[in-house]
Amino acid sequence: MRDTSEKSAGAFRTIKEAADELDVPQHVLRFWETRFAQIRPVKRAGGRRYYRPDDVDLLKGIKRLLHGQGYTIKGAQRVLRERGLRFVQSVGRGEAEAAAPTLQETESGLEGGPHQDEGLAAHDRAALEEALRDLLECRAAITRLRLPPES
Repeated sequence: MRDTSEKSAGAFRTIKEAADELDVPQHVLRFWETRFAQIRPVKRAGGRRYYRPDDVDLLKGIKRLLHGQGYTIKGAQRVLRERGLRFVQSVGRGEAEAAAPTLQETESGLEGGPHQDEGLAAHDRAALEEALRDLLECRAAITRLRLPPES
């Protein structure tokens, strides 16, 4: 088997090669295909997936939004919908940067969509809300510590 670094830039990648290049498990790529309709690898006999270079750039962009910038899946879907496929591919190539979700979007749940907490038990949600309040208090304390001393 050839190393992906030996392949030309325009060569198709298997799911293993794409997953290795992105440093994510293969099942993550298959999951992302269920959440992002824009990911459409070529499928050959037996259902084997082959990713084109643009597909790999899109996957890199999605990974950067999710893992690098803190977007939820719904937030990354919104970026794709509002900014387009080419923009997210350019994010994957490092040519563009998506603005991180704002604090207000994250706190109000707008970034993740209206039903982001479905499936959470009430006590789990309460524990998460309490943890969020604690983290916000910590951030406020750190911000105060970074202010120059008053004379």
